[in-house]
Amino acid sequence: QVQLIESGGGLVQAGGSLRLSCTASGFTFSSAAMGWFRQAPGKEREFVASIKWSGSRVYADSVKGRFAISRDNAKNTVYLQMNSLKPEDTAVYYCAARKSSGLLSTTTRAEYWGQGTQVTVSS
Repeated sequence: QVQLIESGGGLVQAGGSLRLSCTASGFTFSSAAMGWFRQAPGKEREFVASIKWSGSRVYADSVKGRFAISRDNAKNTVYLQMNSLKPEDTAVYYCAARKSSGLLSTTTRAEYWGQGTQVTVSS
């Protein structure tokens, strides 16, 4: 049974930092693409960042230079370091996984989802 468990969300002031973690189980983590998506109230879920098994990374334009995705295959964990946070980054952040080959850059390409963790950035 596949599980993705996120942690690390919370309330932070604008300009602050948070690090999200997602620990996976039930599949071969080291060969999967992992990603982060977010959904703000009243908006569709959107891509934030992803990392392939090879380590190659893709970021949404809105977070480039501020967020960094990384993975630790020994711990089956993917991270999202979020710096210089803005109020518009407020959303529920979801971890996603794709066991099949290819990029994980849209919601339709995600095969598994975590339950989400709330990130709130105050102005």
